Amino acid sequence: MSDKKVALVTGGGTGIGSAICRALAAEGFRVAIHYRSSEAGAAALAKELDDAFTIQGDLSDASSIDAMVKTLKAEAGRCDVLVNNAGFNVNAPMMTMKLGDYDAVAAVERGAWYLTKMIVRRFMFRAESGRIVNISSIVGHTGNAGQVPYTMAKAGLDAMTKSMALEMQDRGVLVNSVAPGFIDTEMTEVLPEEIKESILSKIPLGRMGKAEEIAEVVTFLATKAGYITGTVLHVNGGMYGG
Repeated sequence: MSDKKVALVTGGGTGIGSAICRALAAEGFRVAIHYRSSEAGAAALAKELDDAFTIQGDLSDASSIDAMVKTLKAEAGRCDVLVNNAGFNVNAPMMTMKLGDYDAVAAVERGAWYLTKMIVRRFMFRAESGRIVNISSIVGHTGNAGQVPYTMAKAGLDAMTKSMALEMQDRGVLVNSVAPGFIDTEMTEVLPEEIKESILSKIPLGRMGKAEEIAEVVTFLATKAGYITGTVLHVNGGMYGG
């Protein structure tokens, strides 16, 4: 164990999550990189970063989350920052989407709530300090056709941010959200060109964001921002102002 601050990033092995891990490591954090199935990516990133380590877990399963917290306790003994970045989406019109699809999307956000509860209970309450950053989405505010469960889940994550900030106000724990717009990641790379062009036409800055630009905002909330809590910060190139 050491005095080095520890940050847990869910879904940290790919996309925005990996950029967040790199940014926090650059700020001196020991980073716990969570993954569900992307073991190779998480392991490669852990080798790249100084003193980082991986934690496997299924956020839709409470017992798996309990095991994650135990691993974190044994490996690091503390958690100063939690970034709820992991998410899951199924694209389908509401009229054809199955109940199981909805449940699969909602279960990951339910897991974010349960993981946050356990991290706060085990680490942050005792330390009387901590930072929680929830990665939501622009679509939780604007809506998006074919993504009803996902938009509901992300809107709910921002609502959780605001409610938790009130509950944590006397505990020294700050809770905020970052709501990315359309970011150049593996998820957007597969979009058809006509869809990309339609998206770009709606972004005043004329381009998709970079994962590193989301990571910069997360790092700001994790290391500075001592007078910000219960807030949703929109990072979308001017597409939506909140």
